[in-house]
Amino acid sequence: MTTVLIVDDQAMLRAGFSAILQAQDGIDVIGQAADGAEGVDEARRLRPDVVLMDVRMPNLDGIEATRRILAAAERDGRPAPAVLVLTTFDADEYVHEALRAGASGFLLKDALPEELVQAVRVVASGDALLAPRITRRLLERFAESRPRTGGAELRLKGLTEREHEILVLIGRGLSNREIASSLFLAEQTVKTHVSRVFAKLGLRDRVQAVILAYDAGLVAPAG
Repeated sequence: MTTVLIVDDQAMLRAGFSAILQAQDGIDVIGQAADGAEGVDEARRLRPDVVLMDVRMPNLDGIEATRRILAAAERDGRPAPAVLVLTTFDADEYVHEALRAGASGFLLKDALPEELVQAVRVVASGDALLAPRITRRLLERFAESRPRTGGAELRLKGLTEREHEILVLIGRGLSNREIASSLFLAEQTVKTHVSRVFAKLGLRDRVQAVILAYDAGLVAPAG
């Protein structure tokens, strides 16, 4: 069962999201919060698997709330929830700030109900998700804004040749199925390699893997 906390300052939207998700098998909405500060408190109390997080809210915005939720989980030594950022603003700066804060996904509020459900399932499984209208250029711009450091390259020393190859392909935006096709491997074998890469490098999801691939110079932003 995937547990979900909804954080949004609009009661009608919270109710709508809750109704959509509660109707799905395997998803349970265990709480709601009306602003970022309340969301931080509820996330720590309820420990959901996924947090649906609005961007613009009173008292504390969704970006800072995301940062605090993930930091609190790390301090407490417990699994961090996957944060799926919801917004009506299709703007680069919100995506960049959400990724910097540690969000695992980004979806626009006008997405179809089935897209919302799929997004929750995707981030709960450990994958990263960006709204269809938010293209890969955003990750590339985000990576370009980060200074290259030797530390990123040093982190890769413990990878096998195959794991290194897998990380490069993740950095290029390939799914497990696409990686399997490219390397002539079974998809389950790729999943095993991806899990090992994440474990060795201390990565939470594919967003972090893509960022590390850029930081280490494994992938270059498109010109």
